[in-house]
Amino acid sequence: MNQNPSGFSRRGPDIITEELVSVLLEKNSFEFKALFDVIHLNLRARNAASGGEEMLRLRAYEKLQALVGAGVVKKTGKSYKGVDLALLAFNSRMKEFRAKMVKG
Repeated sequence: MNQNPSGFSRRGPDIITEELVSVLLEKNSFEFKALFDVIHLNLRARNAASGGEEMLRLRAYEKLQALVGAGVVKKTGKSYKGVDLALLAFNSRMKEFRAKMVKG
């Protein structure tokens, strides 16, 4: 059996990160509550909002902070805005990684 020696599988960006990136690509600035409301509606429309709203809010906030730490999103006060070039590059890498995962 071919297994990763560390026991962990390599996982790519999840659906929450994809939604965060797609919403922030709209070039609007959002406070977290408004951003989460949009993401939550999008995930519900895709039938992908599971685990309860509070857990989803926490996961979205953690993902958003990771994007801020990576320099893909800029936080000004309480507002978040995507850094255009970095966000486009990140989105491109996510799509490439997803394509590789689907191929095997």
